[in-house]
Amino acid sequence: MKDLSPRDAYAYLSATPDAVFIDCRSEAEYFLVGHPVVEHEGAEPTRPHHVWWADELRLEMNERFVEDVAQVAGPKDRPVVLICRSGRRSVSAAKALEAAGWTEVYNVLEGFEGPLDDRDRRGTLGGWRVAGLPWEQL
Repeated sequence: MKDLSPRDAYAYLSATPDAVFIDCRSEAEYFLVGHPVVEHEGAEPTRPHHVWWADELRLEMNERFVEDVAQVAGPKDRPVVLICRSGRRSVSAAKALEAAGWTEVYNVLEGFEGPLDDRDRRGTLGGWRVAGLPWEQL
């Protein structure tokens, strides 16, 4: 697994059209908090595939995560870039993919919302949104 800062992940995804971008947060986080997008001039933005790894509120793990990723990613030599809320779940998800044979797996450091600040809030210290990268909320 290789780590990428949010800005480096954006640059990598912009320059590597065959890479698969996966948001491994819960469905609620993906839709309600928002999710990253990679913009392309004159074309539709790339939205990450939503394949959840763990739902921390429901204390559930996606037992089919590797199989679900295989459905969207295809061959195991295809690059996979994972993002979560803070960069912790995506590390565990990346390790599961590597254990299953994926050869090029990237983790987005700080995730979408970044670490907790001194007031226990996210979105102030780091992450995709704090970096000023494109995102949307449905």
